[in-house]
Amino acid sequence: MRITETAVRDAYRIEPEPIPDHRGTFHEGLRHSALRAATGHDFRVRQVNFTVSGRNVLRGIHGTTMPPGQGKVLTCVRGAALTAVVDLRVGSPTFGHHDTLRQDAGSGTAVYVPDGLGLGYVALTDDTCMNYLCTEEYVHGTIIDVDALDPALALPWGLTEPPVRSARDAAAPTLAAAAAAGILPTYEQCLRAYRDPAPPSG
Repeated sequence: MRITETAVRDAYRIEPEPIPDHRGTFHEGLRHSALRAATGHDFRVRQVNFTVSGRNVLRGIHGTTMPPGQGKVLTCVRGAALTAVVDLRVGSPTFGHHDTLRQDAGSGTAVYVPDGLGLGYVALTDDTCMNYLCTEEYVHGTIIDVDALDPALALPWGLTEPPVRSARDAAAPTLAAAAAAGILPTYEQCLRAYRDPAPPSG
């Protein structure tokens, strides 16, 4: 697999190398040692989530408070989505910066988003299914919401009609308002969280 850093510091694109045969293809979606070598971060799965969305559904931008945080690897397992990563870490050299990538089931392309970064996507097809591998179990009340249509972020969603959003996402604050409210994590908090103090199993 090929792992490359995005325009947002510490977020990485993971591109598998499919092996075809007469049955179809096989590829590794994630290998811990390869991700650790590329990022310097430990990634241990504590929870697995799926979302299923109709075309033009816009989810996010979502992050988590520190602690507990919740790093993620996001993969599209059915359909297609345009995914955006936004740096929510106050004090980060790339605070407020974003990068986007197209994800679809055929490519197997994933994105690694560690603690402190926000994540969102717009479904490009009906019945789009996204798979989240998470470093921590969800804790109620720890989600940070930022408006995915914040004009200051100017995320290139390519929308041709108003997106379908939850009431919560539609009411989310801008990045500037979230920063002013003191709800965003700091860069230093996140750097400490990237190093898992737990010894490896086995």
